[in-house]
Amino acid sequence: MNRNVFLALAVAVALAAALRSGDDDPHAGRTRDMRISVFAPQSLDWADAPPSLPRGAKIAVLEGDPTKDGPFVFRAKLPDGYRIPPHTHPKEERITVISGTFNVGMGDTFNQTKTQAMPAGTYGHWPAGMKHFVWAKGETVIQFHGMGPWSLQYVNPDDDPRSGKQPKP
Repeated sequence: MNRNVFLALAVAVALAAALRSGDDDPHAGRTRDMRISVFAPQSLDWADAPPSLPRGAKIAVLEGDPTKDGPFVFRAKLPDGYRIPPHTHPKEERITVISGTFNVGMGDTFNQTKTQAMPAGTYGHWPAGMKHFVWAKGETVIQFHGMGPWSLQYVNPDDDPRSGKQPKP
């Protein structure tokens, strides 16, 4: 066998063995089929929001599963004037406003005049358990990200759309 061919074959076998062993591979144990996930706004798969939110909102899950333990990212599309009565979350809430204006107020009574406007491009976060309420000015798209499971509890149980006591839109 030609010396150069033998040397090339020996190097290839040694390299393949090193890669299989993972000893020197900082990505050992990770999938080798790494792909980039890109979500263009026009390609999002919007669905009705979960029943814990008042009707009219749509969501698109971008990453993870907001109902399970672990990281998640989802967007919510809210129609103009959409409101969520005072509520809390068991985990910190993190929101980025993509379009429109998201208005947030703190406290256990909804008061539209006591909200802070978050126009497109704004990021906000508040701690778990903080009582707050929100409304949208113009069609508004917001992005939530955090650690699941994501949920909300209404301050007044009669405000919960799952209670059947909410007026129809």
